[in-house]
Amino acid sequence: MKEMFFRWLAGLGLEVTGMMGLVIALGFIVLTSLLLHMLLHRVLLVRLVGVLGKTKQVWLPPQLQQRLFYRLAFVLQGAVLLGQAEIWLPRNSDSLQLIEMVAQLWILLFLLLSLFALLDCMLSVSRYTRLGRDLPLRGIFQGVKLVGSILVGILMIALLLGKSPLFLFSGLGAMTAVLMLVFKDPILGLVAGIQLSANRMLSVGDWLQMDKYGADGEVTDIGLTTVKVSNWDKTITTIPTYALISDSFKNWQGMTESGGRRIKRSVNIDMTSVRFLTADEQLQLKQAQLLAPYLSRKEQELSAYNQQLSDAISCPINGRHLTNLGTLRAYLDAYLRAHPGIRKDMTLMVRQLAPTSDGLPLEIYCFTATTAWADYEGIQADIFDHIFAIIEQFHLRLHQSPTGYDMRAWQKG
Repeated sequence: MKEMFFRWLAGLGLEVTGMMGLVIALGFIVLTSLLLHMLLHRVLLVRLVGVLGKTKQVWLPPQLQQRLFYRLAFVLQGAVLLGQAEIWLPRNSDSLQLIEMVAQLWILLFLLLSLFALLDCMLSVSRYTRLGRDLPLRGIFQGVKLVGSILVGILMIALLLGKSPLFLFSGLGAMTAVLMLVFKDPILGLVAGIQLSANRMLSVGDWLQMDKYGADGEVTDIGLTTVKVSNWDKTITTIPTYALISDSFKNWQGMTESGGRRIKRSVNIDMTSVRFLTADEQLQLKQAQLLAPYLSRKEQELSAYNQQLSDAISCPINGRHLTNLGTLRAYLDAYLRAHPGIRKDMTLMVRQLAPTSDGLPLEIYCFTATTAWADYEGIQADIFDHIFAIIEQFHLRLHQSPTGYDMRAWQKG
């Protein structure tokens, strides 16, 4: 093609010397590159981005598409420049070697940037899939970017030095210790990310609690070296990715997926207020709809047992009797089972804990039917509001350390 063009110029009476041929070839290469650039970036890509913008798809942002297409266009321009140089410039000429080196460096650079853009597009698309939500793909993709940058960097250095890339790769063996030290955090983060994904320990969107780092909130990003947590107080905590493997943390996602959140709180009963219920007190408590079935059943059971004792029943120690504390436990159990905000298919009980100097702890252990924080706190508060309000109906007292008000009342008395 070059010879045909030069023969055509000679036919026109123009003598093509070596320098003139070089200038014509360089001019043609520059003109071709400019025309290709205008065609790609001002016509084709503009129309392509416009067509994709009209589709109104939300799974891939337009800026990511535009970035990928523009970088691929630059790769194509570098390849065309390299082909034009090999066609128009003489073999083994300095100008050809210079343009070849620049074009190859150009192609490697924009191939690397195109890979980055492609990985960003894949990451954006993966957020709408279950696999993307379960696996820390961001950290894995960052690892791929790091490896790709190292490989392309070695190839570019080899081109500049005029050496084979194998020569540089062979020298990496002696620098292994240095590389391990420099890239310690990325290597540990990559390994930790693989372990997190393989064992399904943590995903974006999980509720993470890690007191050592002051983290208590939603995981927003799992990167190559850090995990970003948006705390409930609107602060941001970053945790080294490998710390999630070396240290312990609490993932609340299991609670969220189960659909129930645990209530585990106790009230302290004054032990000196625990006693047997009298017949009048039992009759009064029988008016409570939730307690009536329990009291009727227990009266029959205790009456049948106590009849066997005949005269020995005159001593309260010998017989069986209803206590105000046991009746309160039965009432609270029935109350929780009738509560619409409590899960009936999960553990539900009212139990006594070991007595302490602060009284006898009576613990409520159950699960709410919602995991929303505000709703959970509302249900829990309503339950204990009710307990505090009805405790006197069972002739029990709550334990509370003396306050300043108590001290002033004693002083006045």
